[in-house]
Amino acid sequence: MSKKITLLGSTGSIGTQSLDVIRAQGYEVFGLSAHSHVEKILEQIEEFHPRYVCMTDPDAAARLDAALAGRANAPRLLTGPEGLKELAAMDGPDVVLNSVVGIAGLGASLTAIESGHDLALANKESLVTGGHLVTQAVAKHGVKLLPVDSEHSAIFQCLQDKESAKSLTKILLTASGGPFFGMKTEELRGKTKADALKHPNWNMGAKITIDSATLMNKGLELIEAVWLFGLPPDEDPDRGAAPEHCPLCRAVQR
Repeated sequence: MSKKITLLGSTGSIGTQSLDVIRAQGYEVFGLSAHSHVEKILEQIEEFHPRYVCMTDPDAAARLDAALAGRANAPRLLTGPEGLKELAAMDGPDVVLNSVVGIAGLGASLTAIESGHDLALANKESLVTGGHLVTQAVAKHGVKLLPVDSEHSAIFQCLQDKESAKSLTKILLTASGGPFFGMKTEELRGKTKADALKHPNWNMGAKITIDSATLMNKGLELIEAVWLFGLPPDEDPDRGAAPEHCPLCRAVQR
């Protein structure tokens, strides 16, 4: 039987890549959400035929409602932050994939977990700002928390062997270094937003590209790892730059 997926944040970089996987695997889309990108989500509705759609921006929701008016088999439209949580709570999907950007994703993560859904998490802020809430809810409701971020997903897969998980001593998080890697302070003066958005290796959304250039993203990933893998907060994972961006994007040491 085909898996059913609710995808929150479907028009962003991770959301569109997730739909590429869903398309390739032949999974069913139960619900989609976006903030304000009406044209993009209309294209996704045409292709994936979700039962429910949420737009969190009121003006965008009104435009989407008008665009869907009179269509046969149009999805039910939910609106606003409460609509996002309602979508996350709905019975039907096998997994909720949260790729919403920013703190707006925390409420949806908690709602999905509390509703008994396994949560595939690409929203860093859910763990950075509410890691204790998320992990407590996962334990209470007996659901799975599946990391989507490439480094954490790779670590998660390495730890599926219970013996390996028991003997874990260190986690290494590497970084490509971004566009400014190796530059001296004087070389950094005068660098612009446009410079920061020119990542040498990856094609990502604007926010994560900027966070990569400043290494803020790596700091967020450290906090994620603490919550995902039960690391003591005073024993942060090691981190280092790997400018050749080799396939090893994580390492687990026993």
